[in-house]
Amino acid sequence: MELRPGYKQTEVGVIPEDWELRGLLEAVRIANGQVDPKIEPYRSMVLVAPDHIESGTGRLLGKKTAADQRAISGKYLFDAGDVVYSKIRPYLRKVILADFAGLCSADMYPLKPVDGVSGGYVLPLLLADRFSKYAESVSLRTGMPKINRAELADFVVPLPPPSEQRAIATALSDVDALIAGLEQLIAKKRDLKQAAMQQLLTGQTRLPGFSGAWEVKRLGELTEMGSGGTPLSSVAAYYDGDIPWVAISDMTSSGKIIESTERRLSALGLANSAAQMFPAGTVLYAMYASLGECSIAGVPLCTSQAILGIRAKSTLNAEFLYYYLSSLKPLVKTLGQQGTQSNLNKGMVQDFSLSLPSVTEQTAIAAVLSDMDAELAALEARLAKTRALKQGMMQELLTGRTRLV
Repeated sequence: MELRPGYKQTEVGVIPEDWELRGLLEAVRIANGQVDPKIEPYRSMVLVAPDHIESGTGRLLGKKTAADQRAISGKYLFDAGDVVYSKIRPYLRKVILADFAGLCSADMYPLKPVDGVSGGYVLPLLLADRFSKYAESVSLRTGMPKINRAELADFVVPLPPPSEQRAIATALSDVDALIAGLEQLIAKKRDLKQAAMQQLLTGQTRLPGFSGAWEVKRLGELTEMGSGGTPLSSVAAYYDGDIPWVAISDMTSSGKIIESTERRLSALGLANSAAQMFPAGTVLYAMYASLGECSIAGVPLCTSQAILGIRAKSTLNAEFLYYYLSSLKPLVKTLGQQGTQSNLNKGMVQDFSLSLPSVTEQTAIAAVLSDMDAELAALEARLAKTRALKQGMMQELLTGRTRLV
């Protein structure tokens, strides 16, 4: 394959001609010697351990001093601008670029960039797939996966000129800031939705144009309920048909509306199990495992025995019911029968009571909450795209395929 002008073939692939290759420990130095975290000034310094770092993001989750953590064994010092990398379980990709001086546990390497190397460039190198796959492959020799100094030294990294390193670090840091901003916005919107559910579903706040008393009803009066079943998994003919069959995992992965499922039953499988068909619009309610998980059937389907199908009668809006049951999720965990795991049954769910406005007001409330869900879904899709964009940028920038200077 003919090389692009200005590029060269190396052991790590094609990189720009003005980039060089170095062993990782020629680009950074590992600090030697430990300090006693029981004495000052060390006991008052922030102590970073692997558990304090978010997996795969380069983000520190919190700061606690060595004294707060009652640390007694020797720790390593690091400075602002150093990269702190967890050498245990490298598949978790736990690494930060420190913006303060502190201590790290003996399970971590404090990596000090040498002259001409930017810590902001080293950070994405250690988070990228190439290094992570290497670290995982060499760490599998022991019961506790761990990468040692010799293996770090053997890893070769491409180094652009310092100005380009800084430009790459800045570009990726800007995307990280965008991701963090979206995550914070999503968290805020989720909190607002929870507050809206609490206010609207209890009548504490009324939508404009609605008045009058709400009635307290028993859920069994307002619905028809049925549970599902599971055909014998040993009979292949019962599966791989065209009837969607909902398991708890489909509810947790699909969210509000379920239109497709991981497994499907044949007509023979449906006939040879306790499963029954539920029409689109049926509210699906988890009675085991993810207790209180709730979804709505987007198409006709059947379910496992762990899921109750709830069909609303004319005085109950199905989407209002979905939001009502969703609002109960924190509470139902305490209501479940205690066995090997908490669970509900049909009779318990029929005995749920709810305050009910007119169907018109129910529909309006459901529409408001549905709009909030749609806004959250759009933000989450944007977040997923931004995360994917960052991965693509890392691949392009850390190999020099795309140049910033």
